[in-house]
Parts: sequence; C-alpha cells; structure tokens
Amino acid sequence: MKNFFTIFWIFFLLIYNANAQQEEEIITKNEWLKHWTEFKPNLTNNNEPSEILSGEITEDIKLYKRETYLLLGHVFVKEGVTLTIEPGTVIIGDYDTKASLTIAKGANIIADGLVTDPIVFTSNRSVKKAGDWGGIILLGDAPSNKFGRASVSSFYSKLEPKFYKNTNYGGENVIKNSGILRFVRIEYAGKKEYRAGGGFSGLLLAGVGNETIIENVMVSYSAGDSFKIWGGEVNLKNMVSYKSSGNDFSLNFGTKTKLDNSLAIRFPYTSNSRGARCLDLRSYDKKENVDFSKKGTSLVADNLKLINNSKDLDFDIQAGLIKEGVYVGHNTLVSINKSMISGFKPAIVLQDKVQIDQENLEKIKITDVHFKDCVGYVLSKDSANNTALENWYANKEFLNMISKGSRPKTLIADAKKAEIENKIAKKKVLINKNTVIPFRLIEKAPAFPGCSRVAKEESKECFQKEMRSHIVKNFRYPETAQENNIEGRVFVLFNINSTGDIAKIRSRGPDKSLEEEAVRIIKLLPKMKPAEKDGQPVTVSYGIPITFKNL
Repeated sequence: MKNFFTIFWIFFLLIYNANAQQEEEIITKNEWLKHWTEFKPNLTNNNEPSEILSGEITEDIKLYKRETYLLLGHVFVKEGVTLTIEPGTVIIGDYDTKASLTIAKGANIIADGLVTDPIVFTSNRSVKKAGDWGGIILLGDAPSNKFGRASVSSFYSKLEPKFYKNTNYGGENVIKNSGILRFVRIEYAGKKEYRAGGGFSGLLLAGVGNETIIENVMVSYSAGDSFKIWGGEVNLKNMVSYKSSGNDFSLNFGTKTKLDNSLAIRFPYTSNSRGARCLDLRSYDKKENVDFSKKGTSLVADNLKLINNSKDLDFDIQAGLIKEGVYVGHNTLVSINKSMISGFKPAIVLQDKVQIDQENLEKIKITDVHFKDCVGYVLSKDSANNTALENWYANKEFLNMISKGSRPKTLIADAKKAEIENKIAKKKVLINKNTVIPFRLIEKAPAFPGCSRVAKEESKECFQKEMRSHIVKNFRYPETAQENNIEGRVFVLFNINSTGDIAKIRSRGPDKSLEEEAVRIIKLLPKMKPAEKDGQPVTVSYGIPITFKNL
C-alpha cells in the first residue's frame, strides 16, 4: 500500500462534470455560436509545435496556419510592432514556463479568424487543466481612473528589467486602435500567482481604445477571470465565457464598456471559493489608488445570457455553492437590458456602499430582464434596503420578469404581491416539523453532546467545529481507492430532523467507494439536540465536502 496522508479541506467543491446536453441546446438555439466555439476542448488533439515564440518580438511578424506555435515564457510584442495571425492558427502556451502573450501599449495584434477557422490559444499538456498557462494581455493608452502610471508588471514572476516598459498602460487616447481579436478561442489560461499581482486572466484588456475590434471571443476553463477590463473604452460583441473559476466578466478602474449579445455559463463546482460571478463591476479596489474626479466604471449590456448550469439546483443552493450572478460596486453606472439571468442566489447584488435612493437607482438600470430560477432578484448587501429595491425594480415599466422551472413568466410586481401574502400567511401557523430549513436560516444549530449548553449566537460555530472533529476521528481511506489512485472531493448533504436524528443522507463524488465512505462517516453522527427556528424544533439540512487525496 502506498504511503499517504489525507487532507480535509472544509470548503465547497470546485470540480464538477456537467452533461453536454446543455451546451448542445445552447448552440442549437443560438446560431452565432455554431462552428467557431468548442465546449469540449480537451478532446481536441493539436500538432506538436514547429515554431517557438519567446522574449520580445521587435519587428512585424505573421503566424501561419500551417505551423503550430509554442509560447515559451512571457512573450511581449514591442511598441510599434504588429503581430498578425492567420485564421486557423494554433498557438500553444507552455505549461512549465507558464507562458503568456502581452501586446504592449502602442503595439498591435491582428488575430482575425473566421467562423469556420478560428484562431486557438490553448495548453500544451496532454491532460489540460485550468491555469496551465498565463493568458493574453492587450494594453492601450486610453484613460483609467487610477492615479499615476498604471502597470501590469506585478503579474509576471522574475520579469527581466528590460521588459518593464512593455507592461505600462493608460493615457488619454480614447479612440486608440490596438488591433483585432475576432473568432478567437482562449483555453486553459488564467495561471495563478500567489503574490501581490494575483493571477492572469484569459484575456485582460487594460486601457484599450474604442476602435479596437473585440468580437466572437471564447474563453473556456480559465483559472482566473475569463475577461478582465481595466480602464479604457472598449466594445465587446459575441463573447463566450465557459467554466471559469474566476469571474466571467470583471470590470474595474473606470472602464467604459459596451457588452452585446454575450454568454456566460458557470458551474458551481468550478467556481473559486471566493464566490465568483458572471459580472463583477467595480470602480476601484482601494479608494486611495483612484482619482474620484474621473468617471467610474460604466457598463451598457444588451442581450446577455448569464447561466448557472446545475444538475440539481436545489441541492447546490442548499449546499451553499451558488452565489449572486451580478455584483455592482460603488460609483458604478450599469445598464442591463433584454437579458436573462438564470439559477443564482440572488440574481444581482449591490454593494452596501451604494445608497438606495432615486438618484443612485437611476444609475443602475435593469430593464426587460428575465430572472429564471433565481432565489432573490435585485438585493443589497445592506439587507435593510431590500424592500426599497424590490419596490423599485418591480415597477411594471421596467418589464422585468421571473419564472420558476417550466412555469410561465410572471411580472415581478405580481410575484412580489404573492410573496407578501405568503409571508403573512406563514406567520399565522406553526412551522411544520417535517419542513426542511437550510442551515443558514436556523436561529440555533443542532447541538452535539458537547455543545448543548452553548449560547445561541455560538451554536453554529460549535456545531461546525464538532462536525470537523467527527470526520477526522472516523475517516478511513478505502483501500481500493488508494490502490487505484482514486481521489477527489465528495459532497455530503443530510438532514438532522426535529428529533435530533440523522436522516436522508445524499452524496455526490468522483467514485462510488469514496461516496460510500463519506456516507458511513455521517451515519456515525450521534443523536443531537434539534435545531431551532422561531423557538421551535425544526428539521435542518446541512452539507459538507470531504476531500480524499493521496500524496
């Protein structure tokens, strides 16, 4: 038997294989996705590299379809130089050197693929994974709201001093043309750097001007954000973000962006533990770094489909794996129109610094949006404001609608009225002891024998501590799994009923033997004092991941 030790990571699952029917259905319903997109890039075999790109490109160069190119380390296209890429060309990012491609301010990229012959940037590993290489950075001299000179130099580890000039961006040239990215796929990028600079994104646009053409670009399996936009004034059309660990679209530092006819498909088991979103909209990270005399971030978005693709939406919601689809930060202008947001909790969240008054809400326009299978629609981090928000966006003039499952669409105004009536009715009856309450909504957690005298405010912390201790004490790694090097995370969801007994244990993981072991551990839990809500004993659902790892 191999030597091993087991690590328990008590956070939510990040890896999830969904069936392909969803993608096929989306492509069928959206003709613009046909031919150039690829939702299973790991099944594509690329030729071995025949040419290497490294260091600094100092003169105009063209890449041809007949060759396969390897990006080795951090590659920079120098100011004044144009990189042209022929349709159908494949460029591979080297895993060992964590390659990246940066188009410096004043340089150009002409990557103009065809719908039947897209340009592909991908990983050189036989088994490809998110974060295999860095990604693409396009720098321009359009303005941002940052103080002083802006740079992306912190992204690169061990950067040679002579390359620092290629990492600056920003200026006053709003109409600057940095080139073309059209019918381009970027796969398995987003390398993480555990340092101040954070990590790469699939595509970072910093200070890019509005004459740059960014159309029909797909970023899939990015370990960081799929599309990150800092400053500049850039228009995006027909974008696709698929299975990103980070945000699908992240905007910051005073960018003025138009986003049209685009798609983001999230999977709760691939999102990072910080709770990534489809849209993350901010005007700053730290107030001291930006000039508030300059305009903040602005987004005008039309015809978006923002989708959380869960096999079992109720399970994933109860497990706490699903967060908001859109985050709107302070000092940000937003217009989302004729779009769909599906399967989030809630659909849209406003930062608590956003004051809920008419002046501010007129800067956050949400019109003709279909909220499908969302738990909450437009809410604030400051929950005291949520009634005002509901009243505002429920106005029939905004044409916003909701639906659940296959039920017909309902105007939010009508749904809100029904919700208020339901709340009044619920207050008049006792809680049914068979009703399952999510763990986050209970007032007092179920009590292990050692937690029975803990105060209500500390009960959840005590419960979770005892739960972790129980798993460590009773854990056994199945021998067959060890011998076959089977590892992964199993998520277990179970109820603790109103009598304190464990019931309805469900598990999901990469292997049956690991699932069975996780269920066995939960079955060994002791009888507990039941959870309470409104002073009544209730049945509560609780989920926890258990990681099996051979080292």
